[in-house]
Amino acid sequence: MSDCIFCAIANHEIPSEIVYEDDKICVYKDLAPQAPVHVLMIPKKHIANLDDVTADDQELLGYMLLKVQDIAKLMGIENGYRVVSNNGDDAEQTVKHMHLHILGKRKFTWPPG
Repeated sequence: MSDCIFCAIANHEIPSEIVYEDDKICVYKDLAPQAPVHVLMIPKKHIANLDDVTADDQELLGYMLLKVQDIAKLMGIENGYRVVSNNGDDAEQTVKHMHLHILGKRKFTWPPG
């Protein structure tokens, strides 16, 4: 999608601190981190949010969830981490490209503040 900032990051059109990349996903540091480790995992395929996922995306989403543990290890997270996906306006999804926040290296509370 031509006007999507996350697509531009995945296509290396906008500089970002990428920590992992392969043919399916791009993982980079969040610009406004909410924890000592805060990275975003985005699929290279543009999917606006979880409501736009189709059966064709099942393999990609499973791949992303399996990669979370690898990214946590890569980022040195040892005592647990939080994975968040904001979906839609009420959840404060500010970029309409599905993504996972992976946060770690601090104690999290529930419910989140």
